[in-house]
Amino acid sequence: MDDFVRNKLTEWGLSEYIETFKDEGIDEESFYCLDFQDIANLIPKVGRRAIFKKRLMLLKGEDNTTYHQESIDSPPQFQREKEEAAESDQVLPSTSGTKDKGKRKLDLQGESSKWPSTPSKRKRDSGLRSHTEKILSDVKNIMNNVKQRLLNHDNNKLIEFLTTEISSLEEDKREQVGVFGRTGAGKSSLINAVIEKKILLSGSICACTSVMIKVEANMKNKKYEADIEFITKEEWYYEMPPRPWNDVDEDIDEKMSAIYGKEWKTLSDENLKDPKNFKEIPEFLQSEKKNLTCASAEELSVKCAKYTRTDSTVREKERKRWYWPLVKCVTVRVPNNALLQHVTLVDLPGTGDCNESRDKMWKEVVGSCSTVWIVTEINRAASEKEPWEILESASSLMGNGGECQQIHFICTKSDQIKDSDNKSAADFRACVKEKVIEKFCKLEKVKKHFRDDCFKVFTVSSEEFLAKKQLQPDETEIPKLQEFLQNLNDCHSETFNYVSGAYGILSLIQGARHTEVAGKKNEVCTELNENKRRECYEVQKSMNDTEIAFRKYLSKGVENSKKTCQEKLESNLNPKGVSGRGFHRILKCVVRNHGTYKPKNKKQINLNETLASCLTDSIDEEFRKTFPNERKCKPFNGVINKFSLDTKSLIERFTDVKLQLIFLKTEEIKMKTKLNKEIRDRKKKIYNSLTERIEKSMKECYEKAAGFKGEDTLKNMKETIMKHVLSSKDIMFEQAKEEMLSRLRDLMDYILKTLEETMQKSIELSLKTDDYPLPDFEAELEEVQKYYNDLKKRQEEETPQICFALLGEAADA
Repeated sequence: MDDFVRNKLTEWGLSEYIETFKDEGIDEESFYCLDFQDIANLIPKVGRRAIFKKRLMLLKGEDNTTYHQESIDSPPQFQREKEEAAESDQVLPSTSGTKDKGKRKLDLQGESSKWPSTPSKRKRDSGLRSHTEKILSDVKNIMNNVKQRLLNHDNNKLIEFLTTEISSLEEDKREQVGVFGRTGAGKSSLINAVIEKKILLSGSICACTSVMIKVEANMKNKKYEADIEFITKEEWYYEMPPRPWNDVDEDIDEKMSAIYGKEWKTLSDENLKDPKNFKEIPEFLQSEKKNLTCASAEELSVKCAKYTRTDSTVREKERKRWYWPLVKCVTVRVPNNALLQHVTLVDLPGTGDCNESRDKMWKEVVGSCSTVWIVTEINRAASEKEPWEILESASSLMGNGGECQQIHFICTKSDQIKDSDNKSAADFRACVKEKVIEKFCKLEKVKKHFRDDCFKVFTVSSEEFLAKKQLQPDETEIPKLQEFLQNLNDCHSETFNYVSGAYGILSLIQGARHTEVAGKKNEVCTELNENKRRECYEVQKSMNDTEIAFRKYLSKGVENSKKTCQEKLESNLNPKGVSGRGFHRILKCVVRNHGTYKPKNKKQINLNETLASCLTDSIDEEFRKTFPNERKCKPFNGVINKFSLDTKSLIERFTDVKLQLIFLKTEEIKMKTKLNKEIRDRKKKIYNSLTERIEKSMKECYEKAAGFKGEDTLKNMKETIMKHVLSSKDIMFEQAKEEMLSRLRDLMDYILKTLEETMQKSIELSLKTDDYPLPDFEAELEEVQKYYNDLKKRQEEETPQICFALLGEAADA
């Protein structure tokens, strides 16, 4: 690497890539020869890559026509990238007075959804994405230069505050879409079709019912990668069944056979724990992730098979070890996939797992999904039990205990529907949709957490879509799912939040340079502090009302729990149609796993949820009203979102401190965004605390029940559980109530403290710091302000409805 390359990267604000260029041996001559594919390998981040391309074109004296000239010999994905980059400079803010003109509409169910997208529509969409990405890239470049100049300036309290504010603008929030469905329902084919990678998730990867598989975009290079995360060896040793092994559960036998072979029962404990069994996967013994890197999707699929496949027939034939029982999660990364840029698709097991860490991860991921896809075959859509059981069992984790806004019921293999004398294929698909929606409306447990309009049905044909056959618009709705994912990417709030924050910071810097209006600053400070005090009082009042309501409903739940806990427990401990011998094995697994277990091909048993059900039922409606998942609705009846220092009216009266007041307005928006994210995270823990507290209260009795052996084990386990519940019910349910209320109070205290301290600090630093000289960033402020106004206008005129729901505070701004 020569000084020319190093100097150019430094001059262009890309010095973080100097080592990368050096490692690849890039000198002045090869620097000029870099093509788009080379640049993508060297600079994985889209925004930074766009800056490099633009600077390199200017250096070489090229214009945008170069993109189209080079596209002839480029791979399709890079050709699209070039076209979008060329188009970005031509996309200007709309000047039309009609808001509907050019607006993308989202109507995934109705007739207004057009399929497939017209070429002009795709072109406009890609141009819009490229334009917003260019804005983000340019503003980040500006703010990096601003930060560097501030750091080179004399250090003081205001400089420290400003550089910290610039650093805090970065965010990396991905939208998660959870995909549920039994093995064979077409989940892997659906994911392949949606991201248009035909053999990425073959049956060899997705054949396991316990391994979670995440699919993301690889933004670093062109390789197909997989990170394999294992459970700990201590967890695996705990999962091994206690002796004697003559009557082990079918699930356990399958797991042990996968690792040790069918003869596992003949091995000693020392043999089972021998590290030689895991010599192929030293990462498991070292508690590290295993990384697989491949040039193609097919190669990655083959390499992943031994960590995910559960096909015992293949195992017997090939005599290989299969490691899926040791795997907690597999993260697959796909190169050059725009649909996954800000979205993660997660292929989820139907329920949690008996392994504690795997179960914890499953619950966290389900609770973090903003959308859930339930996948089933079209011929069984309304009648098959498993998808509906999955929906019911996970509804509380997705709803009040999560952040899910939409449920998509996806009926696969619609190409297998044939016309008949009585009903056409199109009529059959329409009939299926109608029946599925009717069934959803009857699910009382699910309806406590979700409104009717959050539920949509799609009929798809993955194979026909991947085969690129000519299809009628209603034959497969995969393009609608792709459009939905693209909307999630388009609506990603990073750009607006970053630009808004940058605009505020630059406003503060320029405002702080004017020191001749000290008297007016004091007057404005007085009004701001009074406004803050009044607004905080309103927030506290609303939250206190919420606490009173929660206590009232929970108290009723405690009383109902005491009355009904014995009856509810009886139905779980003495299930109909299950033999004593069969239930002995199941209950043993339940108590070993702290009250929960999913027998193969049967409904999950969760004693903790059963005992907590009266408490959760009592609070569900009030909880959903207080903490709505729909982001256009705000927590605590919108009182936090209404919080305002009234900077707009102050700007009209105190024009001399307009820039400082603009900063305070953007800080207000930033603070609300931060608070609403924290509320979303904490509300899950608040809701789930009821069941978790019950589990904690039951822990001692589970451990005692798990210790029984020999004759009368089943009877002793049942009696131990029932006696414990009846003797502790007066305390246990009250403790669960107080646990929820305590966590609610902690959240309310955090909200008030954040409102008070954040705004107080911002007021003081923006209006009481005249003694600190600062560099002049007037040109930067003007440029960022133009970008800010551009984005705000686009939100008002072109953003589809789903974007407002996802952007939340940014949309309100």
